Amino acid sequence: MSRRAFEITPELILQAYRAGLFPMAETRDGARLYWLDPEERGILPLDGFHLPRRLLRTVLGERFEVRIDSDFPAVIHGCAVPRQGRMDSWINAEIKRLFIDLHRIGHAHSVEAWQDGKLVGGLYGVVLGAVFFGESMFSTVRDASKVALTHLVARLRLGGFRLLDTQFVTTHLTQFGAMEIPREAYRQRLAACVDIRADWIATPPHALLVHAFRELAGKERNDHGP
Repeated sequence: MSRRAFEITPELILQAYRAGLFPMAETRDGARLYWLDPEERGILPLDGFHLPRRLLRTVLGERFEVRIDSDFPAVIHGCAVPRQGRMDSWINAEIKRLFIDLHRIGHAHSVEAWQDGKLVGGLYGVVLGAVFFGESMFSTVRDASKVALTHLVARLRLGGFRLLDTQFVTTHLTQFGAMEIPREAYRQRLAACVDIRADWIATPPHALLVHAFRELAGKERNDHGP
């Protein structure tokens, strides 16, 4: 007998996201997946992203090469690897398989930070309508995941996205403006955005991207004064 009453497919994952649910495994080596629908949902407002001037300099510099979707499987693997402060992961083999399949059909994307030809950080998530569902991020070098997140937000704003779902709020995300909202408020935002068209812009013109970064840093300056 199958261990599930039905097969979990990429199409089912998309239906679940549309309804406000998302899957997680209990452990990295566990076999079961669970559907989560937290009472408080994490979001990162695209019009309230905090980009400190120090990080702007790093984003505009040459320390990292940022690539989009160049090695999605490596990013999800990096997110699943245990590291100091997090000895386990909710990303098991089936989560990897499902999201790699979502990537193959154009609904999952990765933003990657490379240094000296090596992947040192990044994030991945799911696109549905004008919503980006952020799944996980990792970093093995200081600021790598922060740079990837900044590139993500700039592209989402340029592409007309309206909601960045972070699932939960961590200390790492709070510094950028992430917040929790009640489940019902989240569902209302989701319903208003999930059927609106937005464009995933992998390679925007460089000048446009730089302008988007400076605009984000300008919001930080306006929030905290000159």
